[in-house]
Amino acid sequence: MVDKKAKNRSLGRGLSALMSDVNQEIAPPPSQTPRRPDLFVPVEQVRPNPDQPRRAFNKDALEELASSIAEKGVIQPLIVRKHPTEPNVYEIVAGERRWRASQIAKLHEIPVIVREYSDTEVLEVAIIENIQRADLNPIDEGAGYRQLMDKFGHTQEQLSSVLGKSRSHIANLMRLLNLPDGVRTYLVEGKLTQGHARALIGHDDAQKLADHIVAKGLSVRDAERIAKQGLTKPKSARKPAVSSTKDADTLQIEGELSAALGMKVAIDHKPNAEGGKVSINYNNLDQLDDLLRALSGG
Repeated sequence: MVDKKAKNRSLGRGLSALMSDVNQEIAPPPSQTPRRPDLFVPVEQVRPNPDQPRRAFNKDALEELASSIAEKGVIQPLIVRKHPTEPNVYEIVAGERRWRASQIAKLHEIPVIVREYSDTEVLEVAIIENIQRADLNPIDEGAGYRQLMDKFGHTQEQLSSVLGKSRSHIANLMRLLNLPDGVRTYLVEGKLTQGHARALIGHDDAQKLADHIVAKGLSVRDAERIAKQGLTKPKSARKPAVSSTKDADTLQIEGELSAALGMKVAIDHKPNAEGGKVSINYNNLDQLDDLLRALSGG
């Protein structure tokens, strides 16, 4: 559990103090000799960080790293701390991929550098390490930002300033966490891009639309379109066509009324119906007066 002092401390001070270790983890200079480990620890005495924001590890990439480790060993030591509750056990601060790959390579011991990190610093190091990796998926990155904000009370402005990420970038990744589980899985697996996913945020049929997008291999623009219109375009409401052909009796009555009134008369009588409509067209007010007198019997 994180104490109030840790929660309220300055994020900038903590991260700046940890950046050196993290930068060495991510990209040590090629010409630099790997750091000397403090000691070698049996693999079974090392535990992963339960707050590690990275949940997905590419199987093929792990196998490739394991092959390299089997041949050359673990070149870059893991950063660990003493486990908070288990004696003679260490908790990984940075380097979980190497720990996993070492087990695949059946190593008995791994090199480590021991640091005295608080719970807050452990999480911050894990976040920094992960967000700087090119292969980190957007769901894990967004989850890391959310952990920093929810657990330690940091704001998007603070994260943006210290981590060198725009506020909109952080906000967009955190919004992706609101998508259904299946859609998030597509993102993790690389079947959907962030552009596809952003079009589905807040949509009632997000999962259904995502399934369709993946199955059809649709573009981001297509995803935005179906998010607005749905999967099927609504059929245009067309009135049934009315036949312009009238029977002889109707035409005769129209002609008689037109002759009697001196105005054009049209009768709309639907087949098999009792009622209908009579339309009388007048050309001026005088004709209208004549029509009124005729109808009133004048």
